[in-house]
Amino acid sequence: MGSHPLPEPVTAAGRDGLAHLLARPERAVVALDFDGTLAQIVPDPEQARAHPGAVPALARLAPRLGSVAVITGRAAGVAVRYGGFAGVAGLEHLVVLGHYGAERWDAVTGTVHAPAPHPGVAAVQAELPGVLDESGAWQGTWVEDKGRAIAVHTRRAADPQAAFDALREPLAALAARHGLIVEPGRLVLELRPPGMDKGVALAEYVREVDASCVLYAGDDLGDLAAFAAVEKLRSEGVPGTLVCSGSAEVAVLAERADLVVDGPAGVVELLTALAAKLG
Repeated sequence: MGSHPLPEPVTAAGRDGLAHLLARPERAVVALDFDGTLAQIVPDPEQARAHPGAVPALARLAPRLGSVAVITGRAAGVAVRYGGFAGVAGLEHLVVLGHYGAERWDAVTGTVHAPAPHPGVAAVQAELPGVLDESGAWQGTWVEDKGRAIAVHTRRAADPQAAFDALREPLAALAARHGLIVEPGRLVLELRPPGMDKGVALAEYVREVDASCVLYAGDDLGDLAAFAAVEKLRSEGVPGTLVCSGSAEVAVLAERADLVVDGPAGVVELLTALAAKLG
């Protein structure tokens, strides 16, 4: 990686968050989404892998920080595998919070802690083929079993946005029947248990490690909850910086961010610049 200057946030709150991180890195948390932030969005989610520069950048940065966490809707073990995070020098204390924080993998033990799955997930999986068939959106949609959630992807459909729009209401009704909620994303609708989101996971983790500042990077609607958590932490006196892994697909996130970077490559450049700045 060449050397990149550290980009400057466009907001005063974002600049304050970054200044605190640079002044007291040993009390800082850097938290990152996985898909679209550390890994490119790809048509087949099973082919997603971390950007080749992501692990080297994190391994260089992590020892200088209080903590690094990956917060993802994926199963924690899958994110670890696709990210290549296990057994990496420099990432001995990495934490991966999977399924929006319901699961947790700690590099220090190499194990995943997880509660029992919600019974609604199995019920939804059984009924989903019929619902997709009735909606006429079966063609080109792809169902991903996430264990604690079910994701319906429309990126491969003939008209991805039309398929996404057609499925929103029927999937919301299906989820509601079984006590689940629908989380929309970039041409994906995820049916999952309520109560856990990236904001809850991030706020609890920041409290757990007693961080004095936080930087969060994400790219999708599921990251809005984490953005809101950082905004609340800022209102409580914990400085923070919000980074959007730039995507034209999710303008609402870019508008709320303190800093917009150019996708996973831009996130890697930011992490690399931070590590260089911290020596």
